[in-house]
Amino acid sequence: MNIGQAGERAGLPSKTIRYYEDIGLIKPLRDANGYRAFRESDIHKLTFLGRARALGFTIEDCRNLLALWEDTGRASSDVRAIAKEHLQQIETKISDLQNMQRTLSDLVRDCAGDDRPDCPILLQLGKAT
Repeated sequence: MNIGQAGERAGLPSKTIRYYEDIGLIKPLRDANGYRAFRESDIHKLTFLGRARALGFTIEDCRNLLALWEDTGRASSDVRAIAKEHLQQIETKISDLQNMQRTLSDLVRDCAGDDRPDCPILLQLGKAT
């Protein structure tokens, strides 16, 4: 199947598929005319990559996960380690975002939002930490 059909089946744009090929995540066959010829195994890899990226895994994580998926002798602990590290990164980001939300909520609450030039938001942003 061609790249458009592969993209439709995997739920990915052609540009993303070309990028994955450029960086070596997938290697579709080529027809005699040079066009990409995607197999079912390529569609599965593309779907796998799309789902992993949707979960926020980095390209390097995706490369490692794909290698583990292809390795039938893999240890599930290797897969778990990658997922666990990523989960920790997500939890840290969530915590950082919650702290940002609290700080910004306090600043918005403290600003009168009237015609006066005094603004606690600008004052706080201008302070050295």
